[in-house]
Amino acid sequence: MSRTPPAPEVRAQARKTVGIAGTPASWERYVASASVERLRRVADVSWLPYDGADRGSGPPPSDGEAVGRLHEFVTGLDALVVGYGCPRVTAGVLAAGKRLVVVGDTHGDRFAERIDVAAARDAGVLVVDTTNGSSDPVAEWALALILIGLRNAGAHFRRLIGGEVLWPDRTVFQADPGYLRGELAGKTVGLVAAGLIGRRLIELLRPFGVHVLVSDPGVPDLLAGTYDLDLTDLDTVMARSEVVVCLAPLTAATKGLIGADQIRAMRPGTVFVNVSRGAVVDSEALVERLATGDLIACLDVFDPEPLPADSPLRAMGNVFLSPHIAGVTAAAEPRFFDLMVDELERVFAGYRPRFPLVPRNG
Repeated sequence: MSRTPPAPEVRAQARKTVGIAGTPASWERYVASASVERLRRVADVSWLPYDGADRGSGPPPSDGEAVGRLHEFVTGLDALVVGYGCPRVTAGVLAAGKRLVVVGDTHGDRFAERIDVAAARDAGVLVVDTTNGSSDPVAEWALALILIGLRNAGAHFRRLIGGEVLWPDRTVFQADPGYLRGELAGKTVGLVAAGLIGRRLIELLRPFGVHVLVSDPGVPDLLAGTYDLDLTDLDTVMARSEVVVCLAPLTAATKGLIGADQIRAMRPGTVFVNVSRGAVVDSEALVERLATGDLIACLDVFDPEPLPADSPLRAMGNVFLSPHIAGVTAAAEPRFFDLMVDELERVFAGYRPRFPLVPRNG
């Protein structure tokens, strides 16, 4: 992980003050002591505890006592880091924190539920989000699922644990999609969204010499030349790809984005991978298409979630399932806060953050 150390002149100035607001349970899980010590080299650190678990459970608290404590806490801070359990950082909170230059969310999923980004912009306060601490393992698992799907490995695993003897008669494989279309090299891979996870996946795909198609209206045109890919629309990605990977975040605009028409458009033999959110896909339409047997799906996420015990996906031989584990690794969890320390160091040194949040249109 690359880091930008504070400029020497920053150390000579008055020490910065950083406040961290959230649940002690989440600090214990996500905040490594080494990262805190690194932050303390450039700033005085204080903590504001709120009740709650080690992960999100509903909207930020909005009761008067919780909000009042946050108003008092931000007075005199140069930076505020928020996480699970912290109330929303509103225009009122920003007004109370007259010295604030940056507010960061370690678990905002880049949706700004805990920060009013427009109000921060109006107040001249930078906003950053380091939820991308889990981007690398998600991209790695997406690649793994692509390979599993292309080799139809989920079906072979089911047959093995079901007691079938598949060796030494290898002729059993010759009509299998994993035999017929099992290699990734040279394939056309379509990505639905190309944010931080997608761009990391593109890097991982590079040695395979694939043709990458991307549907993402938020991606700048220059990305095509930088990553040697083709930008197009969703329907083209679904119809022309041999592998389709869903990486779109779940928002009001993306719920059901991959609907019945898009699922029908996938060519026979396509491998469909979803490591984003289940509700981005029309689950009923996907199950209906999978029931024909001409599609292979590798799914880490579902709608509803957790996957019901009676879901037909559990019994389908052309479906490989994992329980929403793509971004969950021991190495990734402390990275959320570690990346936030990187960002604070940059801002205090007079540099622009790498993971800014900007107000959404509409």
